[in-house]
Amino acid sequence: MKKNNLTIGIDVGGTNTSLGFVSENGRLIFEKSIPTFADQSAEQLFSRLFKEINTSYAKFIKKYDLIGIGIGAPNANYYKETVELPPNLNWGTVNVVKLVKKYSSLPTVITNDANAAAIGEMIFGAAKRMKNFIVITLGTGLGSGIVVDGKLVYGHDGFAGEIGHTIVDPEGRNCGCGRKGCLETYASATGICRTVFELICNTNLDSSLRKISYESLTAKQISEAAKKGDKLAIEAFDYTAKVLGLKLADSVAHLSPEAIILFGGLALAGDLIIKPTKRYMENNLLNIFKGKVKILSSKLPGNYAAIIGAGALIWNELNKNK
Repeated sequence: MKKNNLTIGIDVGGTNTSLGFVSENGRLIFEKSIPTFADQSAEQLFSRLFKEINTSYAKFIKKYDLIGIGIGAPNANYYKETVELPPNLNWGTVNVVKLVKKYSSLPTVITNDANAAAIGEMIFGAAKRMKNFIVITLGTGLGSGIVVDGKLVYGHDGFAGEIGHTIVDPEGRNCGCGRKGCLETYASATGICRTVFELICNTNLDSSLRKISYESLTAKQISEAAKKGDKLAIEAFDYTAKVLGLKLADSVAHLSPEAIILFGGLALAGDLIIKPTKRYMENNLLNIFKGKVKILSSKLPGNYAAIIGAGALIWNELNKNK
């Protein structure tokens, strides 16, 4: 009996690292997460990962062949096959593809998590049949993957697409990158929490969020409060959308995408973030772009989107060679 092909998708996070087997139609056959242990080396993580992969694949070996490994990781460089000084990981700079070859001879591709999400959307998700689009990941920070003429944009050094580190206000909020006023300090899960506490300090709006400490507040709680009509939470979403829409209008001027796809935890708020972002973006667009750019929610399954995106990297490489 002919066996079907699967790719391995690996999503490296600061807290947990997820792995899965992804079919050619984007179905996740198997998934598991293990602790990353951010203080440990990349070598230690991948040693543990491949023990899990080998043990797990043994259950599927009669039915499936593994044909490649796709990895999404912070500060990953597609060209150099490295991860370079990732935030929240004690790795320094490491050649991940070379490291993987100690454990597997399968073709391996690495890129950052937002780029992996963009490939996942293009092959399996909301960007099917699109050749020009942007994926914005709204998680702890703001990542972006840019596709032009059907190809992911890496730039000359492999690090193109850092929309989250374009400047909103040069004297604005401190960013983890060491600068001030980056977009991700306003439009992200952590950014909207900062906005809530600014509103708590600077307005008299009544809100259930006033009872929650800064350390405990989450974007999900803000979303739930907004859905119940909490005025301060709604104002926080509106301000977040205002900043995001302004900067997306700049990206449209640079790239003229067919669509911008919102992906990640904060994007799960749906119309709370999508409708006002679309409105503010339209307000700031050059006239020749007005009414032409869609803002869409990701169509990858929320809990497993990052793994499917990583697995899609290999399917994308194979499609390039057809």
